[in-house]
Amino acid sequence: ANRGEIAVRILKTCQRLGIRTAVTYSEADSDSLHVRLADKAYCIGPKEAAASYLNIDAILDAAKRAEADAIHPGYGFLAESPALAQACADANIGFVGPKADVIEKMGSKVEAKKIAEEAGLPVVPGHYGTQDDATLRKAAKRIGFPVFIKASAGGGGKGMRLVEDDKTFLKTLALARQEAKSAFGDETVLLEKAILNPRHIEVQVAGDKHGNVVHLFERECSIQRRHQKIIEEAPAGFLDEKMRAALFDYAIRITKAIGYDSLGTIEFLYDQDTGEAYFLEMNTRLQVEHPVTELVTGLDLVALQIAIAAGDAIPFAQGDLAVSGWAIEARVNAEAPADDFRPEIGPVLLYDEPQGDGVRVDSGVAAGSEVMPWYDSMLAKVIAHGKDREEARRRLSAALANYALAGVTTNIAFLGDVLAHPNFSERPLTTRFLTESFPDGWKEAPAAADATLAGIAYVLHVESGAPGSGAPGASIPLHSPWQSLGPWRVVDQSVNPGVTHLRLQRQDTAEDVKIAGHDGEYCVIRGEQRIDIRAKRLADNRICLWMDGERHEFRAAITEDQIVIAGDGHNTVFTLESHLAAEQSASAPQTTHHTLYAPMPGLITALSVAKGDRVKTGDVLVVMEAMKLVHNLVAEADGI
Repeated sequence: ANRGEIAVRILKTCQRLGIRTAVTYSEADSDSLHVRLADKAYCIGPKEAAASYLNIDAILDAAKRAEADAIHPGYGFLAESPALAQACADANIGFVGPKADVIEKMGSKVEAKKIAEEAGLPVVPGHYGTQDDATLRKAAKRIGFPVFIKASAGGGGKGMRLVEDDKTFLKTLALARQEAKSAFGDETVLLEKAILNPRHIEVQVAGDKHGNVVHLFERECSIQRRHQKIIEEAPAGFLDEKMRAALFDYAIRITKAIGYDSLGTIEFLYDQDTGEAYFLEMNTRLQVEHPVTELVTGLDLVALQIAIAAGDAIPFAQGDLAVSGWAIEARVNAEAPADDFRPEIGPVLLYDEPQGDGVRVDSGVAAGSEVMPWYDSMLAKVIAHGKDREEARRRLSAALANYALAGVTTNIAFLGDVLAHPNFSERPLTTRFLTESFPDGWKEAPAAADATLAGIAYVLHVESGAPGSGAPGASIPLHSPWQSLGPWRVVDQSVNPGVTHLRLQRQDTAEDVKIAGHDGEYCVIRGEQRIDIRAKRLADNRICLWMDGERHEFRAAITEDQIVIAGDGHNTVFTLESHLAAEQSASAPQTTHHTLYAPMPGLITALSVAKGDRVKTGDVLVVMEAMKLVHNLVAEADGI
């Protein structure tokens, strides 16, 4: 009962175990990867998650039609829903997770903290009670700013907002409640003192129906954006053995206290300034970052989770477990890190996963997949394992540099820069890593622009069939615009045959280039610059290019109006423009201070103004939901 990479991940373990699978899907996901891989698939509703992936009745109906023995909820959506767990119990269908009452207790951050305190775990100072605005505001003042407002029923950074001072408290409270209601169906919030230099360390635990409980060591998850993790590793570096042992003890204590009988994660905040650790929450499900634990323990956690749900005892004791090497995971998201991690949508035009020793990719997309605004922005995870932290880091960096995922903007280049930053290797990670390492925000280093443009020009020149260009061959299956655009051309017919004129648009910049040549020897003209290249086409969408004695290898794909080039660690999409297209675009609507543009399709949840209202720059005009986040669209100028 899920989608994306976690559904694919679970399917692979089930296939290895010989378990037949059925999946649910929304109307938007009818051709998604998890649907293609399953034995059966059932549509459970329209594209909106609330009407499909969060529809318990539709999920149970599909399970009954499939004659399913059990439901695995993955993570997100209904993974921590006591209602789904109870519905499975009532229908005599197994639930791959803990009992409904345990989910309910630990799903409430308020109840979870009470249980933690009773079990002797330290907790962060906060307010977990009355919900009216005045009481919450008063409590925030008592705790002392800055404070976090958090969704009581949630996790993953949804419904979580930092408040710096009293002036913005009520406005931020309204946004947090709205996100909590949208993501979890419950607008209850709690307040917590904001620890300003924390590390996010968690302990993987497992319990079974026979009373056995073990921990599977710890993970470091401190590198985050918008309170959501982007890099995780196991074990945690720069952590002394005394604190590590204390965290294991705390995790075992609370797991036993609630009679836990599945996989779960106990999350802690470790104050780097004081050396104190606090219980944060328990996630009663599989975690996104579970692969790093798998790689250092040699376990398949999905298989273990399924076995426990079937009533099996945990097949090992605590003393049988040991950490082997180091593993680091990077979450690949459809987002623009250079633009405050704005979520992105669009098609995956080019896809090729990295390979190598110790490298693993868990992906929910393939070439042709569509990234939509209705769901989370995570597309895949790249995980690397090595004998130590440095080897794992190097392997992961190399894997990301060789990951061709283009068409939709991703954070792949950003992840590479995070791993390469000295702060990653030289000191303890904290949740302030990004602001300290990239104080002015992250900006993508320019790709090897000459090589990229030369590669694009070469592909288009050959695909155009320009006389003497080497002729379009069938050695790679590029889709050519010259085969489908009718009279539309980027070739200037007034120039000498064999010269291709191109206008390439990327975001707000355009480049005009020309290329001529044949039989592997080509010349690219870029303004006053002449670039001499040798190039040839290889198999599997690959282009090999030599320039100034340096070899570059690209993968390329062409749509009717775009060319995608992946290589040298960059995934770049250029729009092709003819002179006619350029003239037509001049008459298209232009962004001005008098026009408000949404960054992507989404659901309008609040219209904050009416005709005739006077607004100032920065005033919120519209509130929109997209990709599980709430976006405030604001006035860019004073006006009416």
